[in-house]
Amino acid sequence: MHEELRSKRYFVSGIVQGVGYRYFVERIAQRLGIAGYTRNLRDGRVEVYAIGGAGSLSALEHELRQGPRGASVSDIRSEAAEIDPRYGDNFSIEFDN
Repeated sequence: MHEELRSKRYFVSGIVQGVGYRYFVERIAQRLGIAGYTRNLRDGRVEVYAIGGAGSLSALEHELRQGPRGASVSDIRSEAAEIDPRYGDNFSIEFDN
């Protein structure tokens, strides 16, 4: 029996750019079977859009709070999001144009 899929958007603040945070998120998401993306925001935060079961999303949020070595997470804001089928198959790092 599979968990019902849901999606959340996380906004991670602190020292999270220039420290490999997006690559850390990509590895964790792949390990947890989560689809979606992560990207740097112009205001210094990192956005994580994640699609997965409730347990996987909870585990992801725990890992987001830890971050990789060199990161210092000061805050995480999360919100429910619509499931976007464009990101339903894998997890990627997105870059601004």
